[in-house]
Amino acid sequence: MRIVIAGGHGRIALRLERLLAARGDQVTGIIRSEEQADDVRAAGAEPVVLDLESAPVRSVAAVLRGADAAVFAAGAGPGSGPARKDTVDRGAAVLFANAAERAGVRRYLTVSAMGADVEHEGDEVFDAYLRAKGAADDDLRFRSGLDWTILRPGALTDGAGTGLVRLETSTGRGEVPRDDVAAVLARLIDTPATAGLVLELTGGTTPLRAAVDALAGRSR
Repeated sequence: MRIVIAGGHGRIALRLERLLAARGDQVTGIIRSEEQADDVRAAGAEPVVLDLESAPVRSVAAVLRGADAAVFAAGAGPGSGPARKDTVDRGAAVLFANAAERAGVRRYLTVSAMGADVEHEGDEVFDAYLRAKGAADDDLRFRSGLDWTILRPGALTDGAGTGLVRLETSTGRGEVPRDDVAAVLARLIDTPATAGLVLELTGGTTPLRAAVDALAGRSR
C-alpha cells in the first residue's frame, strides 16, 4: 500500500511510519521543514516538504495522487496560540481532506482529540484546540465523501506500548501510549469496515487487533 501522512514528523506519525515501513508499505510523510527530513527517512518514509497552512489544494492533491490511504496526524503543537490551532488543527485538516478527495483517495484517517467539539466553551488555548479539532471533524463527517475514521486518543504518553487498549465510540478519560495509537492507526488503515466511526482510545485490557476487528464486525 502507499500511505501519505500529514504531519510526518510528529511523535505519533514517526511511530506509524516505522510500523508501516516495516510491513512493506510505501510511506510518504508531509513535513514543514527540510530539517525534519532525516528523521522521516530514518523512520522508513519519503519526506515531502509542504506547508499545509499555505499550500494550495492542488499541490497537496499531487502528493496524494495514487495513494491507497491518507492519515492526518498534524498539529500546531505545544506553545502555539489560538490562531495556529485554527490554521493547523482545523484549516490544514480541512485542506488535507479536500486534497484527498481531489486525488481520488478514499480511505482517510484523522487523529483528533478526546473532547473535540466545535461548540466547546472556554477562553484558554486548549479550549481553542478542542473547537478547532471539532470543526475539522465535523467537516470530515458532514461535508466530505471520504471513507473516514476519526480516532480520538486520551492523554498521550511516551511510555512503551502495551498492545492492550480500550477502543469504543465512548471510553471515558484515560491515558494511552503513542506507540499504541500508532499501532491502532496501522490496523485501522487495513480495516475499511470501520469507516464512518468516531472512536475514542485509551489504555485497556483488549489486544488492539481484537479491539479493531470487533468494531469492524459490529459495523457490518
